[in-house]
Amino acid sequence: MDRPLSWWTPENFSRKIPHLKARAEIVSRIRGFFESRGYLEVETPALQASPCMEAHIQAFKTTRGLYLHTSPEFAMKKLLVAGLPKIYQISHVFRDEEPSSLHSPEFSMLEWYQTGLSYRGMMDETLDLLRHVAPQLSWKGKACDTGLPATVITVADAVQKYAGIDISAHLGDVAHLQAEARRIGVYVSPQDDWENALLKIIMEKVEPHLGFGAPAILCDYPVSMAALSRPRPEDPRFAERFELYVCGIELANAFGELTDAKVQRERFLHDVALRKKTYGDDYPIDEDFLRALERGLPDCSGNALGVDRLVMLASGADH
Repeated sequence: MDRPLSWWTPENFSRKIPHLKARAEIVSRIRGFFESRGYLEVETPALQASPCMEAHIQAFKTTRGLYLHTSPEFAMKKLLVAGLPKIYQISHVFRDEEPSSLHSPEFSMLEWYQTGLSYRGMMDETLDLLRHVAPQLSWKGKACDTGLPATVITVADAVQKYAGIDISAHLGDVAHLQAEARRIGVYVSPQDDWENALLKIIMEKVEPHLGFGAPAILCDYPVSMAALSRPRPEDPRFAERFELYVCGIELANAFGELTDAKVQRERFLHDVALRKKTYGDDYPIDEDFLRALERGLPDCSGNALGVDRLVMLASGADH
């Protein structure tokens, strides 16, 4: 039996060349966008004592007890405390999840932060970046014109509109949400907590409607689903977190950043306990990051965008 051709054979690789060229052009445009706005490009270490605090993100651990970072967030926020006001980087990050058409265990992430930039200001800047980098995006025959005004909808409104569930009146009520999920045909297990049940509902009933024709912003997540973002002043049950969607695909995840070290420690301890309960292990808390917050993280907003997904959408690739 003949072996399948390796990826590096010219006859196999030739079909990838247009996507590779598109990637180079997109990365160049990203750098041009941030340089024109006075951002400094930085590069932080991929090896960290703490990879993240999110309970459900799986990290790669080295034999030396360090982790490959799942995001450069902690290191970049330390640079904000050190006095850099506008920074960005394009880095390789690592998450130990099953590969799929939308995920690779190693992928490229664009992450940027600006002090003094509001939550709504970050929404505007994200859309400006998208328009500058890729005016037209598509996936599996569906298109998105980034020049059109974006649809902005809160998580509560989106779940009400597309799933028929009012989460505002039952925040944290896991029994109610599990019952509602079963009512609309979304599978949840008895072990799913409220956040996991809501995430499954969003993935099955909300995401398939977002970002077709024009970009969509899903915003104001319940505060329990945004451990590193600050509560909304108008309603502290919800957080200054939004995600950008194009053609039903989540492309970016942004926060109005939490700057309170005491609250951040409490959230980290909660996530450590949840991870221990769910997976039987935990990640060490980055105490140096908390000391940086205590020293004083300026008011700021930050965003993380998947470069590979952006290239896929811009170049017509399927995965």
